[in-house]
Amino acid sequence: MAYRITLLPGDGIGPEILAVTVDVLKVIAPPFDLEFVFQEALIGGAAIDATGEPLPAETLEKCRNSDAVLLAAIGGYKWDNLPRHQRPETGLLGLRAGLGLFANLRPATILPQLIDASTLKKEVVEGVDIMVVRELTGGIYFGQPKGIFETETGEKRGVNTMAYTESEIDRIAKVAFEIAQKRSGKLCSVDKANVLDVSQLWRDQVIKMSANYPDVELSHLYVDNAAMQLVRAPKQFDTIVTGNLFGDILSDAAAMLTGSIGMLPSASLGESNPGVFEPVHGSAPDIAGQDKANPLAQVLSAAMMLRYAFDQPEAASKIEDAVQEALNQGYRTGDIMSEGMKLVGCRAMGDVLLKILA
Repeated sequence: MAYRITLLPGDGIGPEILAVTVDVLKVIAPPFDLEFVFQEALIGGAAIDATGEPLPAETLEKCRNSDAVLLAAIGGYKWDNLPRHQRPETGLLGLRAGLGLFANLRPATILPQLIDASTLKKEVVEGVDIMVVRELTGGIYFGQPKGIFETETGEKRGVNTMAYTESEIDRIAKVAFEIAQKRSGKLCSVDKANVLDVSQLWRDQVIKMSANYPDVELSHLYVDNAAMQLVRAPKQFDTIVTGNLFGDILSDAAAMLTGSIGMLPSASLGESNPGVFEPVHGSAPDIAGQDKANPLAQVLSAAMMLRYAFDQPEAASKIEDAVQEALNQGYRTGDIMSEGMKLVGCRAMGDVLLKILA
């Protein structure tokens, strides 16, 4: 089976961690009769420097004509002072909108080898395995009107609109219920229905959708309580579904339960277009080009690609097992280093994975 993959190295450590991941995919392909055809494109700061825009039309076209997209990292201090429409992050939003990627899957799983890296007590986080399903193309990041306007008195007023339609809520709820079915059958919907009308519609629609999934236990939390519960007792959660803004915040909070955001992958999926698979960490410009980056989140993102885009769960598990074995053997990059472990760089960690897979 042949698959076309668009590679978006982006900025900072992006090219380094993506190079490791491509090598891993090349090794994993033959045993499973897979063939990967790679094509590369510009996004983020690298695209701004080359073309003046964060998401060139050529990049979006390449992504649309592929079976999946592997994105590394975007952004950096260099471009922070540009107008908002020219910043690297605008390119990422444009990619999500251009591909119709409305569902973001963010797993937060405690790896036994790294449990001491968490800032929470071992008894609180041990056994945590959470999937956050975040709506990605609606809500306050995309709602209209938005902008900074001048009032009649000359005072500036900033406006963003949080809005969801029934169909937008239904499609993300469907994804979440189906994921919950494949996990432990528990789904928590997070909103702010006590004060926001848009959240009341969200809750109403999720409850309606639940009638189609009698095998899934549905619960609801207000977002402030959900944030507190994630820190207080995270093991109560299995699958969480929420809107764009709340999901942005809660998924990062859930990520830090694991001790290092550098270990976590993500998937952004649509109804028909190729999905985008990327680590949740940033571009880390302070260590770019120094062979210090942790490539494991990018590698695990490729495993999510195999599982969710290509329906190759065995190949995905093989990569995930290799990551576990590398950790079992004591190999660590600087961000997850602890006493008694073997400190390696980005390239060396990749070599460890290749040796295990071989």
